[in-house]
Amino acid sequence: MLSKLKIIDASSVLAGPSVGTYFAELGAKVIKVEHPKYADVTRTWKLPSEDSDAQVSAYFSSINYKKEYITLDLKDKDDHAKFMKLIIDADVLITNFKCGDDVKLNIEDKDLLATNPKLIIGKINGYGKNNERVAYDLILQAETGFMSMNGTPNSGPVKMPIAMIDILAAHHLKEAILLALLERTNTGKGKSVSVSLYDAALSSLANQGSNYLMGNHIPQRIGSLHPNIAPYGELFETSNNDLITFAIGSNTHFEKLCKTLKIEDLLLDKRFQQNQDRVINRTELQKIIQEKIKTRSTNELLSKLKSLHVPVGKVKNLAEVFEDQKAKELVRTEIIDGVETSRVTSVVFK
Repeated sequence: MLSKLKIIDASSVLAGPSVGTYFAELGAKVIKVEHPKYADVTRTWKLPSEDSDAQVSAYFSSINYKKEYITLDLKDKDDHAKFMKLIIDADVLITNFKCGDDVKLNIEDKDLLATNPKLIIGKINGYGKNNERVAYDLILQAETGFMSMNGTPNSGPVKMPIAMIDILAAHHLKEAILLALLERTNTGKGKSVSVSLYDAALSSLANQGSNYLMGNHIPQRIGSLHPNIAPYGELFETSNNDLITFAIGSNTHFEKLCKTLKIEDLLLDKRFQQNQDRVINRTELQKIIQEKIKTRSTNELLSKLKSLHVPVGKVKNLAEVFEDQKAKELVRTEIIDGVETSRVTSVVFK
């Protein structure tokens, strides 16, 4: 789809490289540039079970795919010249350098665009282009409200188990680069676009942000529960000792659930008639539903509710997730530096 594009990926860790992988999966030629001595640090972020001598890790593999790998020290005169030669006919450059590094390395926007006026420069930073703070996803989750909302009343603040802020920022940068490429078809000119992890995080607060801005509601840690909908996120144990959960987003869903569980009397109970009532009385509602679900088998109950289009799902671990053929079809494999690597595709639109 994008086979005519040449992408230089000079970024590291997760957000930037995932953007490079996205374009690689769509057919672009992607060249990843790493420092000869200080390679992408995620090559060393290994599980205890991984080969300590291998040049790649599972973490590195998750966001590097179908790339060419070269090493250049941009402080070295000859390597800098090689880098600028790559820029001459490149379509996109992806970076996540620290504030001021573009000056130190002599690769400011004006220099790059003077070399290649059609170049799209996509940059990721932590807190804004002029902020010198080192940015890690964990710290962004802490400082933008995500950790304060995540967890249970007893757990304390909890980070999400994936680098969600990095992933969100990467999606924003993909959109910015694609828009810049589209604009270039009309103007013939390149430009610089940038995304900060901080802005990406804040823009993703969505309903929680509006709950505060409009209702002065500061979200508390309520586990998987939804502050505006019930039952939504409560966990229920079946007769098989599996855990399932519901996303009952309408009165119609609730009616179908009650009829399936043979608790139709709840439909006439003022505590549960409307969604707002169910949110107020969700603890009592959970107990009533749990009593019924404990007598039902997982497969039978899920099959029945899914046939009625009631949003329900079993809580699965990753081994169970990747047993599914649909999940297997999204796995991409590749040999990198002699290591067989696997990752989930970054391109899922049809």
